[in-house]
Amino acid sequence: MKRWKVDMACRVLIVEDEFLVATEIEYVVSELGHRPVGIAADQATAISLAPMAEVALVDLNLRDGPTGKDIGRMLAAEHGITVLYMTANPAQLGDGVPGTVGVISKPVADHEMKQAVSYAVARRRTLDAEPPERLTLFA
Repeated sequence: MKRWKVDMACRVLIVEDEFLVATEIEYVVSELGHRPVGIAADQATAISLAPMAEVALVDLNLRDGPTGKDIGRMLAAEHGITVLYMTANPAQLGDGVPGTVGVISKPVADHEMKQAVSYAVARRRTLDAEPPERLTLFA
């Protein structure tokens, strides 16, 4: 009997304008075996990279202002991307953004980021998974 290996690696878009934070997220994503498709510091870059992504980690306040909420909405609705917000300003999301997974507050420790990314990938793959403790899920 042949066993099929399921490729659990996801293509991950990082929407973050702080270079050091973005490269740390990129490192963690790679360490988990996923493929970062790029770092977007603004809406135009995020939308241009969207066709290559399955999962997006999105900050709210970017180089072009507080555009992250709308970027996440567009990535989810128009591109079918699984969106997880990572921000120091979770209150800016109110009750959440329809079609997106949830939000985890920054700063995020490496182990929490790994859990959050793994949870987003599991949601993308429609697998059962427990959300990290500090992840607030949207309805």
